[in-house]
Amino acid sequence: MKAFADLLDRLVLTPSRNGKLKLLTDYFRDTPDPDRGYGLAAIAGTLEVRNVKPAMLRELVLERMDEVLFRYSYDYVGDLAETISLVWDNERDIDRSALAQPRLGEVVTGMNALGRTEVRSYVRDLLDRLDSSGRFAFIKLATGAMRIGVSARLAKQALADLGDKDVTEIETLWHGLQPPYETLFEWLADGGEKPVLATPAIFHSVMLANAVEEGDLTGLDPVNYAAEWKWDGIRVQLSRSGDRRKIYSRSGDDISGAFPDILDAISFSGVVDGELLVGGTARSNSPTRTFSDLQQRLNRKTVTAKMLGDYPAFIRTYDLLFDGDDDVRGRTYVDRRDRLTEIIDRAPHDRFDLSPLVLFSSWEELDTLRAAPPDPVIEGVMIKRRDSVYQAGRMKGPWFKWKRNPYNVDAVLMYAQRGHGKRSSYYSDFTFGVWADDEDGEQLVPVGKAYFGFTDAELEVLDKFVRNNTTERFGPVRAVRADKDFGFVVEVAFEGINRSTRHKSGVAMRFPRIARLRPDKPSYEADRLRTLIAMIEAKPA
Repeated sequence: MKAFADLLDRLVLTPSRNGKLKLLTDYFRDTPDPDRGYGLAAIAGTLEVRNVKPAMLRELVLERMDEVLFRYSYDYVGDLAETISLVWDNERDIDRSALAQPRLGEVVTGMNALGRTEVRSYVRDLLDRLDSSGRFAFIKLATGAMRIGVSARLAKQALADLGDKDVTEIETLWHGLQPPYETLFEWLADGGEKPVLATPAIFHSVMLANAVEEGDLTGLDPVNYAAEWKWDGIRVQLSRSGDRRKIYSRSGDDISGAFPDILDAISFSGVVDGELLVGGTARSNSPTRTFSDLQQRLNRKTVTAKMLGDYPAFIRTYDLLFDGDDDVRGRTYVDRRDRLTEIIDRAPHDRFDLSPLVLFSSWEELDTLRAAPPDPVIEGVMIKRRDSVYQAGRMKGPWFKWKRNPYNVDAVLMYAQRGHGKRSSYYSDFTFGVWADDEDGEQLVPVGKAYFGFTDAELEVLDKFVRNNTTERFGPVRAVRADKDFGFVVEVAFEGINRSTRHKSGVAMRFPRIARLRPDKPSYEADRLRTLIAMIEAKPA
């Protein structure tokens, strides 16, 4: 437990990505099985420890501390695990140096073996036994609320560094393995055989598109490209093998539990790429509904019958990775789409349809269609080379995205400040940034500030994120964790944009607002500063 606690302490205090990677890699190399596997699972969010709820932890600490004092402490610190680890009053006179500290694996297996009535006394005794760092690590692990500024993707990159592998190999194996990942570490750290997946029907790294920039389409023959509408939903990957059915977000998170209506309707085997939407499929002659309707279904552990009826979900498919067990990623886009068409023709019409092609003969014609799409839920077009294979990552050339509205960008939250009046207890004024190139690579630069556009429920989400991910405090302002591997993405809408010498980014937005939250989108996929500059240059003189 001590090695894991030391790791968390150092990760929290290490701001740089490379520094965090080294800490993780060293931990995975130097820690024995199964402890390192359980540590990995805790950081990546795949560890399950039963029966420990925040309410029980609060009750335990209130056995030893005045409730008002605890509330003041919690409000100041902003993190339950850190608060309890600091204020825990050890009533028993224990010499911890004389006690053997439990190993992480022992704690995990011990917790999961306990009955519901035994957990309370076990947790109380363990908190007495551990020092402050150990208590912090245990509470983080037991509640699953790690939030230490390390994403699952960064942990996978550390695994790749450990074994000198490509991170896509780790991502391909990831959902086919279970904690404590002993076969994975045997391959990466000990020179063993690469784990073999029982089925290919798991999450595979997605292929991404580049935004169309000035001159990108010049010289490209439209005959070599196909176009599809870009729908305003969230990117998902659907897989089925036998009785195993899953829905994954674009970053590999398992979101199956929120969409039982789709899972039950999967009638085909393989892996399909598509857009998750709410409303009716094209084949059911019902309208596709807005992203705000889709948000009613996102991030839920359980879904009521009323919710299923009021917000029916479906998948608008546009690519095929596996046809049954047959890997078709190396085939051309045209071949994959032909296969996908046959599959979707046989699938339930109320849960699956095929993203329609947009017919065009020139880039000018496609531009005209993009500017006036036939459905308000369309946000642009996707452009794909007809001979392109499906490959993970973002390569320049095979796929492009051309958004409808030039005055919408995806940005990353950087700073937050408390509001006023009825919002005085919330962090409700947000500064956001986009990625800019400099000599050290891409860095976030602030491009605007907004304090409206979100609902009260969304404000709760934003405020909680700020409190749980604060890295620095500047009076009433908090800086939040925001880097390529971790951050909160928001879609920002604004009425205009101009150059500005008053801002480090060199641009100033007119009347920006937060149009919607994008927790499904990784921070490294937020927009680039050059996209905003291109908007300025494209404005009429």
